[in-house]
Amino acid sequence: MQSKGLQFRSNPKPLIIKCSSIKTPHHHGPPPIVVVGSANADIYVEIDRLPKQGETISAKTGQTLAGGKGANQAVCSSKLNYPTFFLGQVGDDANGKFITEELALVGVELGCLRCLGGNVPTGHAVVMLQPDGQNSIVIVGGANMTAWPDKFEGQGLEVVSNAGVVLLQREIPDFVNVQVAKSARNAGVPVILDAGGMDAPFPPELLKFVDIFSPNETELGRLTGMPTDSFEQISQAVAKCHQMGVKQVLVKLGDKGSALFIENEKPIKQPIISAKQVLDTTGAAAAASLCVQVKGAIPSMPDRESVLNLLQSV
Repeated sequence: MQSKGLQFRSNPKPLIIKCSSIKTPHHHGPPPIVVVGSANADIYVEIDRLPKQGETISAKTGQTLAGGKGANQAVCSSKLNYPTFFLGQVGDDANGKFITEELALVGVELGCLRCLGGNVPTGHAVVMLQPDGQNSIVIVGGANMTAWPDKFEGQGLEVVSNAGVVLLQREIPDFVNVQVAKSARNAGVPVILDAGGMDAPFPPELLKFVDIFSPNETELGRLTGMPTDSFEQISQAVAKCHQMGVKQVLVKLGDKGSALFIENEKPIKQPIISAKQVLDTTGAAAAASLCVQVKGAIPSMPDRESVLNLLQSV
């Protein structure tokens, strides 16, 4: 992959841009899933409870695992035996190398993964995991939020334009998502946007280029400024999303399952498939019933056989 011709946002210390050493082969077969998004090193600490203000507590254990909403989606897709490309950025550090190796291990194509020099760290998160599987997370954007090209072009544009579907989240700058979604729309490629990530206001133009928008109840309420405590209220908030330009809205309802709202059609409700045990909810939006039974985001992503076995058991 060549980086010539890319224009980067101004930075007081010029960045040395190194491209992934993993080359993208000429793709054969069905149009791939293309994920454009974040990659993080998740630092897990297991605690009995959250610390109070000004308090220091000890963790039972700690470990670093690969994660990030974009990388999670890419791994989940690839482990389901579907060709998957990941477009993202990591730092030129140990965490960046670790994440790259983890993605490559499950077969994700990384020819468009960019490695940033200039002391830009790989994105990372501190995940505080409690005994009931619930967690609290603090995210450091790092390379996920730094020095993206001002214009989306070159190999990345080619990969997106030839995708079967493009997946986006909100752990990278909104202007990147807008350009990617617009490029996909121009090429006739459907775009699915997971609302998770930044809690900043949505750029109005983004939803116009999205085919399926997937928020949870809180994210839906934040976007529309409407209450989402009941299914009727959720339906009214979704109607506002339709007015904003997105025709299909898949709302994640926690332990109530999910609901797909297609404009001018009756909502389709999907109940949850109960998990035998809950160890960690990180990454559960990608494949919840199986993910919550394994600690870590990327390590918890199920393979195709596990998903098929689960569906057959219902």
